[in-house]
Amino acid sequence: MIRPPLEVADIVRTYGAAFVKRHHRWLTPLHLKVLRAIATCRTAALGGHIEQCDSCGQRAISYNSCLNRHCPKCQTAARQRWLEKRSAELLPVPYYHVVFTLPHLLAPLALQNKVLVYSLLFRSAAQTLLHIAADPKHLGADIGFMAVLHTWGQTLLAHPHLHCVVPGGGLSPDHRRWIPCGPKFFLPVQVLSVVFRAKFLDGLERAFKQHKLTLAGQLAPLQSPTTFAALLRLAAHRKWVVYAKRPFAGPAQVLTYLSRYTHRVAIANSRFLAMADGKVTFRWRDYAQGSQTRTMTLDADEFLRRFLLHVLPTSFVRIRYFGLLANRHRAQLLQRCRSYLHTLPTPPLNTPPAAHRCQHCHRGTMRRVEILSPFQLSAWLPDSPLPQNSS
Repeated sequence: MIRPPLEVADIVRTYGAAFVKRHHRWLTPLHLKVLRAIATCRTAALGGHIEQCDSCGQRAISYNSCLNRHCPKCQTAARQRWLEKRSAELLPVPYYHVVFTLPHLLAPLALQNKVLVYSLLFRSAAQTLLHIAADPKHLGADIGFMAVLHTWGQTLLAHPHLHCVVPGGGLSPDHRRWIPCGPKFFLPVQVLSVVFRAKFLDGLERAFKQHKLTLAGQLAPLQSPTTFAALLRLAAHRKWVVYAKRPFAGPAQVLTYLSRYTHRVAIANSRFLAMADGKVTFRWRDYAQGSQTRTMTLDADEFLRRFLLHVLPTSFVRIRYFGLLANRHRAQLLQRCRSYLHTLPTPPLNTPPAAHRCQHCHRGTMRRVEILSPFQLSAWLPDSPLPQNSS
């Protein structure tokens, strides 16, 4: 794989120590852990291994990955493993892509209450889809779907939204037959939007009354019940975006889509253009203007601040399954769906790990022959992970 000319790791290594020193008051141990993981990823600090060509005998050192879920370089292998498991669960039906988005005025509340607000986002969207699909006026069936949380927009500002992949149909209420949807999406987005808004705001109001919300700093005025109620009324009068795309052409297209969304981080390394004089320049897509590609230049401090907005709490699950695809009964219900659809399970993907071609002779394959510890490497291969005083 060709290394991009500029990576998040380069920005962290260059500006991370000064950033931590200036902003240590609000940085958490989790923020520091993410910065260090990204900075040391695939460096001698994490150890590595020696590979040898099985043709010419040429040797090379490869460094270990950090495996942090916020690191842009560590998502490919995790994505592939996940896709191999999910490929066997696809049904021979149309699949739809539905997006639930929180309005911008609630983004600051989400940043101070990530676990509560993001969990409420999952729950409200799931209940909305399940409720409307079960209504005989729309489909009258039990459905299943997957939801993936994204918390960012193209410019790295807070933009919490869910990407849901929904099969076109479901089981009848007694689970004795498959009910297919029509040629168009079976859940009207206008109805989804209204129900989603009501469920989310109701959950937010209950959380406030139960004193579960953190309201500090610029949100301190919301500690007043009157002010918080005014925020809820303002949010209730906003248009909440629920968007349904056209159905995928088939299971292969579903997997292609999933590979782009499931293990994405706030910004891909391929979007960077330059880093110089304390500034970072990257590409972004302006969806409000016909998806035009634009460039943005930020101070390195501001870039790192925005990047860290999207660090998820430890153990927070950002890919979840609901209805027929809920983990506790997924296998049993999928088997029943296949029996009604007269289809066999899709063989799971079994993609072998990509072999490294020898860059010396271009004929042989590089094989691992020795594991090296960080101590072994650091003695004679110095590099530049994040300085010790930044953790």
